[in-house]
Amino acid sequence: MHRPELFRLLGDCEPGDVLLVEQVDRLSRLTAPDWLRLRGMIDAKHVRIVALDLPTSWTLTAPADEFTERMFAAVNAMMLDVLAAVARKDYEDRRRRQADGTAKAKAAGLYKGRPPNKTRNAAISSLLDNGRSWREIMHATGCSRTLLAKIARDRRLPKADHSPETGLKNGVR
Repeated sequence: MHRPELFRLLGDCEPGDVLLVEQVDRLSRLTAPDWLRLRGMIDAKHVRIVALDLPTSWTLTAPADEFTERMFAAVNAMMLDVLAAVARKDYEDRRRRQADGTAKAKAAGLYKGRPPNKTRNAAISSLLDNGRSWREIMHATGCSRTLLAKIARDRRLPKADHSPETGLKNGVR
C-alpha cells in the first residue's frame, strides 16, 4: 500500500477512466485486506481496470449495452480478485523459497551475505575524517544511518586478531 505514484494516479482519475496495467500482478501482490482496500478505492472512483493479461477486461474499453457492461464488470471483478490472490500466493512462495535457500546455504557454510561496498565505505570513512556531519554523509553516499554507525564504530575499535585455531580475539578468550 506504499505506492505514491499509484495513489497519485488514482487521485487524478475521473469516473469512467480506464487504468491500463500490463499484468494484474503489477497492480497487486497485496494481502487480502490491502487488496480489498485498494479495490474499494478503485471502485469508489468508478475506474475500470484493463489488464493486458486479462482478455475479459478488454471489453470494458468498448461501449456496450448496460446489461453486457454489468456482466463483464462482474466477471472482471471476480477475475481481478482471483488473479490478485494468485499474485500474492506467488509472491509469498518466492519469499519462502528464497528464505529456505538462504537457510540451507547458511547451514552449509556457503552463505556469506552481501559483500561490503569497499569503495563506498572508504568514501564514508574519508568523509568522517573530514568532519562531515552524518546527515551530509548519508545524503552524499546514499548510505543508511545504521551502516554509517557501523563504519564509525568499526573505526573506533582496535583491529582484532581473529585466530580460528586459538579462538582468541586480541589474545583474550
